[in-house]
Amino acid sequence: MRALLQRVNSATVNVDGEVIASIDTGLLVLLGVANGDAADAAVWLAAKTLDLRIFADEHKPMNASVMDVQGAVLVVSQFTLAAETRRGNRPGFSTAAPPHEAEPLYERYVEELRLRCRNVQTGRFGADMQVSLVNEGPVTILLER
Repeated sequence: MRALLQRVNSATVNVDGEVIASIDTGLLVLLGVANGDAADAAVWLAAKTLDLRIFADEHKPMNASVMDVQGAVLVVSQFTLAAETRRGNRPGFSTAAPPHEAEPLYERYVEELRLRCRNVQTGRFGADMQVSLVNEGPVTILLER
């Protein structure tokens, strides 16, 4: 399971021309689920997402978590994070979990975030989404479990 975290000033998800989610300061999380991933990975990644100190405070540029700055989290499913790219020039996706396995783990990750964070929004699993963001820093971190 992979979570690509981007520290943002704002992020928005559109589906069919309609804004379905939008946040200001916080994290945009692109979440990829691979074959063999389990619920414990979702739990661990959610905790790490909320506790990772990648926001500025009065002492250091990367000393506060999204929780410390009372930021929001926007989670978007991203099966392409499980792409196999070692051979050839066309990514393969046989390592990505099929939707019927990936969606429950995606939902578990979101549930775990919502246990601690008051503002968690999501894209629409499996939809063709347009994601806009203003990456602050830029700061982009890949978490894997």
